[in-house]
Amino acid sequence: MDLKDIKGIVDLMKKNAVSEFEMEEGDFKIKLKRDSGKPLASAAGLPVAQIEAMAPAAPTPVAQVQVPAAAPQAPPQATPQSAPEGTEIKSPMIGTFYRKPSPDADTYVEVGAVVEPDTVVCIVEAMKVMNEIKAEVKGTIAEALVEDGKPVEYGQALFRIEPN
Repeated sequence: MDLKDIKGIVDLMKKNAVSEFEMEEGDFKIKLKRDSGKPLASAAGLPVAQIEAMAPAAPTPVAQVQVPAAAPQAPPQATPQSAPEGTEIKSPMIGTFYRKPSPDADTYVEVGAVVEPDTVVCIVEAMKVMNEIKAEVKGTIAEALVEDGKPVEYGQALFRIEPN
């Protein structure tokens, strides 16, 4: 088995969400394991970059490689004991959250501001395109849930609005 075969197995593991793979062929044994959050390393402690740079001349008796999980993890969010009342404005896409149209401009809305369904509350930049996000409900901004300039995920709550 050569490095190309191992990379092919790793790709298949990622595509099919397989967390562990083990194979024995004669005196060659390989064990691959996906584990999120940990750096890639071999059983011998060599970084993956060094492993990939070396072309194995003979089969290695045992090789273990840890592959990071393919699914991205959402940032942890504080969950209060009782859910606050109101409606959440959620991000319709992955991108960067901005509370103002330009660095020297005022924010679109502040906590306590009354908004209409067509009021622009922020922008989410995705692939260099500035997408205006509207309130889509009538109410008062109760809480801004994301800091200006921070990345946001699809469906992540940006603001909480209390209905009027």
